[in-house]
Amino acid sequence: MGATVRAVRALVLLAGFYLLGVLLLAVLGGIDYLLYLFVPAGLAAKLYLVSVLLAIPVVRGMFMLRTPRADDPDGVRVTEAGEPALWRTVRDLAEQVGTRAPAEIWLTADVNAAVSERARCLGLLPGPRRLILGVPLLQGLGQAQLRAVIAHELGHYANSDTRLAALTARGRAQIVRTIQHLDERSGNAAEREREKLRKKARKAEAKGRTPQEIPGDDTPGRAGVTYRAMARIYRAYAAFYFRATRAAARRQEYAADLASARIAGREATASALRELPVLDAAHDYYLRSYATLGMEAGVLPPRGEFFGGFGRLLSARALDLLRLRGELPEEPESPYDSHPPLADRVARIEALPDDGRTDEDSGAALALLADPERTLTALEDAVLTPRARALPRAADWQDLLERAMRGKVADYRSPLHQAVARYTGEQPTLATLLGLIDEGRLWKVAQRMPLSDEAAAAEGRAFREFVRPALHASLSGMVLAELGTHSLLSWEFSWTESARVHLPKTADGGERDLDAAVDAAIADTPDTRPLRDLLPGS
Repeated sequence: MGATVRAVRALVLLAGFYLLGVLLLAVLGGIDYLLYLFVPAGLAAKLYLVSVLLAIPVVRGMFMLRTPRADDPDGVRVTEAGEPALWRTVRDLAEQVGTRAPAEIWLTADVNAAVSERARCLGLLPGPRRLILGVPLLQGLGQAQLRAVIAHELGHYANSDTRLAALTARGRAQIVRTIQHLDERSGNAAEREREKLRKKARKAEAKGRTPQEIPGDDTPGRAGVTYRAMARIYRAYAAFYFRATRAAARRQEYAADLASARIAGREATASALRELPVLDAAHDYYLRSYATLGMEAGVLPPRGEFFGGFGRLLSARALDLLRLRGELPEEPESPYDSHPPLADRVARIEALPDDGRTDEDSGAALALLADPERTLTALEDAVLTPRARALPRAADWQDLLERAMRGKVADYRSPLHQAVARYTGEQPTLATLLGLIDEGRLWKVAQRMPLSDEAAAAEGRAFREFVRPALHASLSGMVLAELGTHSLLSWEFSWTESARVHLPKTADGGERDLDAAVDAAIADTPDTRPLRDLLPGS
């Protein structure tokens, strides 16, 4: 589909939004005219007001003439003087693709690459271009793969995708804005109705009567029903609009993939596509398990390592990530996703004739940066909030782990804590729990833990088997917390596996077995001596 045809279709879809608004306004006007003819003036005046209130969101959506302008991304804008190799690569690829190079390059903390263009006159005139590259891509891709990613993005420029995106973006923005206006007014009407019901309920309770049930947020009742009805009309058009633009967007992705394969090579393009979901999953795991490990304790990784540590994780877990490269998503994330299924894109690229290009630019993409450590540090300053940047820094990753885990074990609270408190009515402690176990009352305590329906209905041995795993986890945590308060634990940091905790050594220097000691304590015939031997003062 040529650029002209796509522009015409985008204009038609945008015009459809305005036509829908005009039709709805005409319907409201027709209803007002019928009210004028057949309804008493006093009642008609009140209904005219309802009509005006319904028309306001429609008119506001129709006359939102400007497409919301995107702000600068959260990242670092790099100059040609500061990053000559990266700029040289981008300019070289733009020339090969046959398009104008971007005016800006931004490095962000996302596993993503994107292009945009501030086109004018609804995309009829070109404007300044911007390329966004996620630093995690530079950390995880080779140079050939990165060239494939950049060539794909520049292919969108060559196909006028970014210029015509202004029309599509305007339609999407106006539809979404109108639906938001209607939802907001519906929500306000429902909340006003709930507040009235609350007042009535308080009066009824004061008089000893049963109050009327107040609907929740998910059951708004009759209030705001007209707003919700109009919102459903716009949602139906939105579904049509998004599906209509989705087909073109997916064709654009296929075309950009072909440009990437032509410029960077078939193998580099296919391998880059396979790598993207792997990097995305690994990055999510890294942020959860490493970068933010010390947030609850109020400590950050060493300077430059908040994002820099991701490269270390990728290197350490290369074999673990290898199997993920063959597990490509075969379905899009949603019916309206503008990108085709990744498995289909890879299959199309791998079906191209072999171009013999397999070993080009195999070096790490991060090497294109003049000073990677400086960039990673600058990225922290650009992305992290001022409050986060003000937190103290750990000396190294081992120090971060130890400080984080000290805080975790000190604040540890489990369902078993609550159960002991309910059973004894006193402050729950490990010493108290061990005493209850020795007295044979563990299972009575366990009955006060949160239970599944199956566990709550079970008795005897069946009940014990249901709750034993939860007991094991909670009791292990309580023991670790007790040892931690006496500084008797040590933690071993690792990039290849979860952190390991080390208990105090035995008298002969041997390793203690916490799992075996806990198992003995929660056995049908309990024995707390192995646990007591672990604790100070035993």
